[in-house]
Amino acid sequence: MAPRANWKGVLKIGEVACPVALYTAASTSDRIAFHTINRATGHRVHREFVDAETGKPVPREDQVKGYALAEGEHVVLDPDEIAAAIPDSDKMLAVEAFLPCGEIDDVYFDKPYYLAPSDRSGQEAFALIRDGMAAAGVAAIARTVLFRRMRTVLIRAHGPGLVATTLNFDYEVRSAEAAFRDIPALEIGGEMLDLARHIIETKIGKFDPAAFDDRYESALEELVRAKIEGREIAPRPAPRREKVVDLMQALRESARLGDKPPRGKTKAPSKRKAG
Repeated sequence: MAPRANWKGVLKIGEVACPVALYTAASTSDRIAFHTINRATGHRVHREFVDAETGKPVPREDQVKGYALAEGEHVVLDPDEIAAAIPDSDKMLAVEAFLPCGEIDDVYFDKPYYLAPSDRSGQEAFALIRDGMAAAGVAAIARTVLFRRMRTVLIRAHGPGLVATTLNFDYEVRSAEAAFRDIPALEIGGEMLDLARHIIETKIGKFDPAAFDDRYESALEELVRAKIEGREIAPRPAPRREKVVDLMQALRESARLGDKPPRGKTKAPSKRKAG
């Protein structure tokens, strides 16, 4: 069964255009989902909005958005007013510029989507755009209205298709200055830096997403299975926290361990494989 498209429109570069569809590239739908239960009755509970002053439930039709001006004072916006202010979607994903694939800082990346032709009539134009970008080693910047918001999208060649990643706006990305302000200006060199480089070289590898297991999700699955089967799960022992007293000694020990040949490579099992 073909996946359901999240959005359909037209990808346009200059006078070259082709109909395309966006598909979700990353999803949390396969994670374990829980309901909230009333412990006393075993019944599900549901959420409802209540008036903060009266405590009475507020029907959906009476719920509107409000922008706070001061404590207890709001500018009220009706759904129709908000809808009228949102830019109309012309379903056009118009490329504004090309840039090197590594030009954009990853902190601006939001959500990835697969971009594929939605009609046979546009397959040749789609292939031309994809192969041209791959050959030039560039990504495309485009803008359009997605899900009732104006979004900037980074488009890159990806196998037989394209990947379109929505980007955060500049005002949404916090400056790193505040987070890094208290990091002292230390310069590392000599044997310490040489040891660090050696340790890194002994652990150089390739990224294999199937080799990383979601231990939290696996633990939840095991807990649910144990509850269904009536088994008890012993609590896991708390991890031992070791305090590093001598950084140089720790580096030397890490380098020594890194030089030992591995006893046998193990690969974490992958629970699910994307179809």
